Parts: sequence; C-alpha cells; structure tokens
Amino acid sequence: MTKNVGGIDRILRIVAGLVLIALAATGTVGMWGWLGIVPLATGAMGWCPPYSILGFNTCSVKNQS
Repeated sequence: MTKNVGGIDRILRIVAGLVLIALAATGTVGMWGWLGIVPLATGAMGWCPPYSILGFNTCSVKNQS
C-alpha cells in the first residue's frame, strides 16, 4: 500500500471521522454517523482505496512506502 493521502487531507479526514463518530455516539445523527470510521481509518493509514483506483495522490512525499 503506497501512501496517497497526505497533509491537510489526512487531518480533515481524521477530524471529520471523529466528529461523525461522536455525533453517532450521542445519538444526534443516528446510525449513519458510524460511517465516520471510514474517513478516520483512511486518514490514520494515509491510504485511500478510491484514490488508488482513480489515480489521485495528495501525499507530497516523493519516497512513499
């Protein structure tokens, strides 16, 4: 897995994921909020499957491992 999510993109994914999970845990948005696990995981790992499929890369590091 080559990292393809970097910098601001990772931070936004982690924050959005945490907010959605918190809203789901408090019952504000219902069960759909648990989908926040997806952006949280992709932000934490630095790899996004749709980015790989579509050829996107927001990671500015040249040597990606």
